[in-house]
Amino acid sequence: FPAGPFGAAVRTAAQLAANREGISAIRLTLGGFDTHANQAGPHAALLRQLGEGLAALRGALKEIGRWPDTIVATYSEFGRRAQENQSGGTDHGTASVHFVIGGQVRGGLAGRAPALDQLDAGGNLVFTTDFRAYYGGLLEAAYGTPAGQEVGVAQPLRLLRA
Repeated sequence: FPAGPFGAAVRTAAQLAANREGISAIRLTLGGFDTHANQAGPHAALLRQLGEGLAALRGALKEIGRWPDTIVATYSEFGRRAQENQSGGTDHGTASVHFVIGGQVRGGLAGRAPALDQLDAGGNLVFTTDFRAYYGGLLEAAYGTPAGQEVGVAQPLRLLRA
């Protein structure tokens, strides 16, 4: 597992996942992405931590036989603007990317990529997938029941292989 607090949290999550009785969800946090200034270096380091942590978690889950029934999903309470600000960072925006991995997760892009040349009047990306469809898709994938009505969306995002 990677060194540092996030690596330690990933190790703990893998240990908890080894318990086949009653562990339905585990939440990990990697903060620091709110980069309004000098974003390039810190953002790259954070993404490296995330990637190394997820790779270690995947390896541990495969080793204990839990990878096929695990879904790992990222979330954020805000997106970032497409255009860099005067301080070499980005400000809060309306859209964001999320990563979903797991043994049964369908690879590739789910939804449509936002158009970088079609920003809204405030300079924000126009989101192409409603966050409720994302969360509805996660609930449906994790618990096997249609979740659209519970999160207020008609069509949850399909995240698992058919």
